Amino acid sequence: MAIETPLLDQIREPADLRALQPKQLRQLADELRAETIDAVSVTGGHLGAGLGVVELTVALHYIFDTPADRLIWDVGHQCYPHKILTGRRERIRTLRQGGGLSGFTRRSESVYDPFGAAHSSTSISAGLGMAVARDLAGKGHNVVSVIGDGSMSAGMAYEAMNNAGSMDSRLIVVLNDNDMSIAPPVGAMSAYLSRLISSRSYRSLRHLMKDLADKFPRPLKTAAMRAEEFARGMVTGGTLFEELGFFYVGPIDGHTLDHLLPGLKNVRDATEGPILVHCVTQKGKGYEPAEAAADKYHGVARFDVVTGAQAKPKSNAPNYTKVFAGALVDQAARDDRIVAVTAAMPSGTGLNLFAERFPERCFDVGIAEQHAVTFAAGLATEGYKPFAAIYSTFLQRGYDQVVHDVAIQRLPVRFAIDRAGLVGADGATHAGAFDIAFLGCLPDFVLMAAADEAELVHMVATAAAIDDRPSAFRYPRGDGVGIDMPEQGQPLPIGRGRVLREGGKVALLSYGGRLQECLAAAEELTARGLSTTVADARFAKPLDEDLIRQLAAHHEVLLTIEEGSVGGFGSFVLQALATGGQLDAGLCIRPLVLPDRFIDHEKPERQYEEAGLTRRHIVATALQALGVDAAGEAPARA
Repeated sequence: MAIETPLLDQIREPADLRALQPKQLRQLADELRAETIDAVSVTGGHLGAGLGVVELTVALHYIFDTPADRLIWDVGHQCYPHKILTGRRERIRTLRQGGGLSGFTRRSESVYDPFGAAHSSTSISAGLGMAVARDLAGKGHNVVSVIGDGSMSAGMAYEAMNNAGSMDSRLIVVLNDNDMSIAPPVGAMSAYLSRLISSRSYRSLRHLMKDLADKFPRPLKTAAMRAEEFARGMVTGGTLFEELGFFYVGPIDGHTLDHLLPGLKNVRDATEGPILVHCVTQKGKGYEPAEAAADKYHGVARFDVVTGAQAKPKSNAPNYTKVFAGALVDQAARDDRIVAVTAAMPSGTGLNLFAERFPERCFDVGIAEQHAVTFAAGLATEGYKPFAAIYSTFLQRGYDQVVHDVAIQRLPVRFAIDRAGLVGADGATHAGAFDIAFLGCLPDFVLMAAADEAELVHMVATAAAIDDRPSAFRYPRGDGVGIDMPEQGQPLPIGRGRVLREGGKVALLSYGGRLQECLAAAEELTARGLSTTVADARFAKPLDEDLIRQLAAHHEVLLTIEEGSVGGFGSFVLQALATGGQLDAGLCIRPLVLPDRFIDHEKPERQYEEAGLTRRHIVATALQALGVDAAGEAPARA
């Protein structure tokens, strides 16, 4: 049997792909799938989504003239095969590593990434903007937005479709349906119908019938249009998209190139306005361990290609997310008014564990953070105790609802904010940098940050006990610090911090997960003869102003340390000291915060080194504030 010549080695850019014959694309897709699996086995990352769109990726780059034609991937979980085909194969094993490729699409990385992504449901809005810009400029290239069925649970996608459907701009939306949530079974007949409906002859006939119908009396014209729409909806299932103003094509088997290529070519050559192409795919396609996994290997650590076994690091400390989930289950067992809300992240937030115990009290609302917040507000009006578990960066998407529907009405919604601070390989798009600042400016909020896993347990109990106003508590991604855990969470005194060690020269006031670095810095400072106090603020709002005044009055230097942006906890402390007149008393205060820039993907410890929030930086800042150099001597005076 003849050995096939590898094709992927010949592809440097999509132009090389378009030089192949259609019959060669099956082999190329198989090689691309194998390369994707091998690369992610080395780096970890999002695997299942990419495997599901291998054939679709090949077909899109084959039919469309990228990068002149704009190809936009929603979220970007599925973009690894796209990166391999667009000149980045040699770097694909640097995915999500420091200095390497991003795990998502990124404009600064390649001309083949016309829009950066990492949060969902943005592709249609961005694509429509590009299509309108093209029309204004008098150009003729195509704009294609690829969006998954999960992302279609977000209202933003429908806002964009509603807008696009009311315009004449030619936009192609490819719906990647990998959960069979919309599609009927696909086969030869549905593939034939999709090719027929997308063909020029059908569209020409449709326009002819429309022109004829325009000559009918209004009742007959309306009846004819409804009959055509109904007939097409019956055989394709696209009525919803037609009502939004899109011409619907599908469903198409997204793994059969003989179906994909003619369908996409017909759509490419169409001249009318927005078109939606419905492709049915299988997440994790072509890799047995992924196909068999419940989450289709959505996100994986490094793994063995043969067995699929993942090499997850072992830790003696519990994971923060699981600690939160366990603490919430414990509280809910004693209070049947506690309910939990997640926006399509049940396992990511740990609420899958809550749902196992209390399925009727756990609500996954889909990728709809705005709705999640107001839904929780509605629960709170009826006396329930909603915990909305939402990543810090995803909560940004529901900020107006936090202000208008929760804060103004002073409703006791509890926000459990996972992924606080820097998060490693997911980079800037998922780093929880801004929630302290954007929640801290809202009246009557209670804001907490867990310094360790035991504190998180107590903060869950505290939030459960707060019935008269909204509250939020933040905690990091990953494992805790390995301290003794309480048998049961106890509500903390609202607005009161704690002192862990006392000194008289330097005060370190920590808010959140940098407490262990502060304790290590205090050891070093004390060894240098600089007696150091370490306090855990616990609350950013209300502030423990008594504690802050005491630290300011009895120390020469006060440092605040937080895993948040400028404008957060340190700013609140400065405001309190300024209004109290203590900034005029010779106190030297330095806030340590995340730098005023976005930090790229890297290992978390290296990210914090870059951010200047490690023990070393805390010590250096204290010495500088005291006018002492690293050798422990005062600088020479001129």
